[in-house]
Amino acid sequence: MHLHILGICGTFMGGIAQLARASGHTVTGCDANVYPPMSSQLEAAGIQLIEGYSPEQIKLNADIYVVGNVVTRGNPLMEAILDAGLPYVSGPQWLAEQVLRDPAFPKWVLAVAGTHGKTTTSSMLTWILEYAGLAPGFLIGGVPENFGISARLPGEPRQEKGGRSPFFVIEADEYDTAFFDKRSKFVHYRPRTAVLNNLEFDHADIFADLAAIETQFHHLVRTVPAQGLLIANGREASLARVLHRGCWSRLERFGGVDGQSGWCMGTSYPDGCDVLLDGQLQGRLQWSLLGEHNQLNALAALAAARHVGVSPAVGLAALTAFRNVKRRMEIRGVRNGITVYDDFAHHPTAIATTLAGLRTKVGNTRILAVLEPRSNTMKLGTIKDALPGSLASADLVFCYGADLGWNPAEVLAPLGERARCYNELAGLVGAVAAAARPGDQIVVMSNGGFGGVHQKLLDAIAG
Repeated sequence: MHLHILGICGTFMGGIAQLARASGHTVTGCDANVYPPMSSQLEAAGIQLIEGYSPEQIKLNADIYVVGNVVTRGNPLMEAILDAGLPYVSGPQWLAEQVLRDPAFPKWVLAVAGTHGKTTTSSMLTWILEYAGLAPGFLIGGVPENFGISARLPGEPRQEKGGRSPFFVIEADEYDTAFFDKRSKFVHYRPRTAVLNNLEFDHADIFADLAAIETQFHHLVRTVPAQGLLIANGREASLARVLHRGCWSRLERFGGVDGQSGWCMGTSYPDGCDVLLDGQLQGRLQWSLLGEHNQLNALAALAAARHVGVSPAVGLAALTAFRNVKRRMEIRGVRNGITVYDDFAHHPTAIATTLAGLRTKVGNTRILAVLEPRSNTMKLGTIKDALPGSLASADLVFCYGADLGWNPAEVLAPLGERARCYNELAGLVGAVAAAARPGDQIVVMSNGGFGGVHQKLLDAIAG
């Protein structure tokens, strides 16, 4: 079958393209901007890429058009597909029908949902299963360093020569499916193991309020079978409300503070913490990742892996060798004793936890936060008032305010002289380089490419 994928350079749709190609299909695709690293991954897989959405692409005579949620009515190629009556499907629906529920190789789906930490927790879980020899398939909204790719089909388990793993880990996004299917993506996946990592208001462009997102999460809960397992963050009142609306599966909680109920963190150490299950010590988590939020992610991954038969001891051993995900506190370089990190944080809660984790590691060393409020929610200004508090751990804040519908200088005024705002990237880079001094930690936070600011900063500092 020939699939032509609209919006192929997004991580999710690019992952679908790789899965389809590995399944033996002919795959082509297009996007408004064809750029690395996804374009490099796709070209290496033998997938032809086309820049833009020209209507002439229907002459490719694809058997089906797989439509990403970046595509809207008015898109010239989509309009041509509709006018010609050609077959089309959303990315999540194609994935569910052709991969997750393939009758020849039915999958045990492990889905990781939540406002924050989906990519990291999915990567941890996938790595634990891989370390245990289970050879899982996966589709993750990032590139786990332990794998170097964002998606693959299940492989041959170490314990079953000639067989194929039934396990498939997927990052379960609550964002809408497509312009013609406004349900959250994750309702298509029908997991047997589901992690509910956390739940806050986000995606203000499609959700009116937190209650609307809670409803979508409850739709996910409704799809988990009675013999399945829900793993929920016990600290989240929003998730408690979701589960109060009905829960038909076995439930395990993580993150409790009493040390007795569910999965908990015990004694803390500079390189990790003890892990408890119902008050019983399971072992010690030892690694280099920063922050309590990553410890919570680890508890969720350990619980999910245990559901498919991986012991906590094996899971903890795997996490010792976990290498995180690209763009999650990824060190991009060190110049003149100044370290530059790249992080995907773009929601105030994620910004706060990222900076708090680094502060715990570096103590009184100066932290310079470089922020691009780029997500749709941030551009709308819906949660902008939470920004000053989220940046409390930074010594200096540099905000790139181009194309915002609100004034970042006014929003960040509570930070006083610690905050500086710029509408030109060159001005921001120059200001950060002038302020930085040996020993400083510069954290760049954005969910986009940020104009290549990381390398520009490294060059300016070295300059």
